[in-house]
Amino acid sequence: MRKTKEDTELTIQELLKIARSLFTEKGYANVALEEIVKEAGLTRGALYHHFKNKHGLFLAVFEAVQREVGEKVEEEAAKSSDMWEQLLLGCRAFITSSVKSQNQRILLIDGPAVLGWDTFRLMDEKYSMKSLKEQLLKMKDHQLLMPVSIDAMTHCLSGAMNEAILWIAENQEGVESRTEEVMENLFLMIKGFEKL
Repeated sequence: MRKTKEDTELTIQELLKIARSLFTEKGYANVALEEIVKEAGLTRGALYHHFKNKHGLFLAVFEAVQREVGEKVEEEAAKSSDMWEQLLLGCRAFITSSVKSQNQRILLIDGPAVLGWDTFRLMDEKYSMKSLKEQLLKMKDHQLLMPVSIDAMTHCLSGAMNEAILWIAENQEGVESRTEEVMENLFLMIKGFEKL
């Protein structure tokens, strides 16, 4: 029996859901494709039909997590009409979403190790840095920022947040207090670019 496009999409989403759960719980290296297809009630051939290999499946999971984080950033930033507040709300959403237990291992540990630095950075640029740069360009157009390179500012802020996320994630019991410390510092950094 032929599968419809909708059936195919449901199969892909189920594979991603199962893979994400297992990658989160066990880590990429400790998950066998057999576990994923068994839980999905599929064959390895069916998985290979949709994903080239385990690496390809992980990349799809990683991209789904990045997309979710990006959507959360947009959602939180939209809660304000003030551009400075939008920027800070977006930064907070990026940090808090990235350190959530269901995202940490995929984004912070396995992502760079499995995908390699180049692919990791491309995904970061595609989802996280894109929103940040758009917000900064909008602020520059409204003459809210000093005349600085938006590309450089985007990379500096993104790098600072990525490093802060790793620091926050080191201590699960101190996530909230560390997040507040990061936001205080980030606020001071960002406000240093304000056009007076």
